[in-house]
Amino acid sequence: MFLLATAFVLSSLGLFTNAAPTNAALGIAAIEAHFQNSKIVPDLLPSFTPSAIMTVTFPGVGAISPGQNLSMNQVATAPGVTIVPANSSVPTTGNFTLIMVDARAVGTNESNGEVLHWIANYATLEDESSSCPSLNVSTTNSVVVTGYISPQPPAGSGPHRYAILLLPQPPSFSPPANLTNPFVGIDLFFNLTDYISSSNLGQPIAGMYFDVQLGQTNITVPPTSAVVTSTLLQTVFPSPTVSGSAG
Repeated sequence: MFLLATAFVLSSLGLFTNAAPTNAALGIAAIEAHFQNSKIVPDLLPSFTPSAIMTVTFPGVGAISPGQNLSMNQVATAPGVTIVPANSSVPTTGNFTLIMVDARAVGTNESNGEVLHWIANYATLEDESSSCPSLNVSTTNSVVVTGYISPQPPAGSGPHRYAILLLPQPPSFSPPANLTNPFVGIDLFFNLTDYISSSNLGQPIAGMYFDVQLGQTNITVPPTSAVVTSTLLQTVFPSPTVSGSAG
């Protein structure tokens, strides 16, 4: 989509795959900008201030970049999800909720909510290896309320934005009764912000999104802007100010 070229540049810098701590600030700024420029903020979330970098890896595709266009075949199987915390203050113990929703195309009226494609409560973070800073988001012992349902956007409805988010579960976490037990099917009228609030979830600490489109677009999709890497670099790593007096 519109962000693909810039996303691949950022990915080549290692910001969305095996990100090193020195790249953490730029990686965080990049994914924030992608969510804003793609209108996921505020269409889906009123704000997004992540504290970890998420990597989403589909079988046969590899680690994806923000806003990458993927076919339905490429996303037919659930991806692997890992995160790299930006610093030591990011919570990595306890339970988390992993969730994927379809925010539809840019400009879609979201008043009726989103389409819920995946939700696992009581997910945990596990070390991938001693030499890798990534933490695997494990759903092995979680309550998989809705198992991964692959994207199938209606033909002609434009590029749908599929957001994957990781949210911490505090001790007060209490999901609604209809989303407590496993094997709940797809929800066409799921409201993410209401779910976060009513369940007492924390705000997302990491996220990623991709696009899936079927056929030619038959609707008018509002234009969006690309993420400019040079602007991010200046924001995250501003040039030092040199001061002094003449002799």
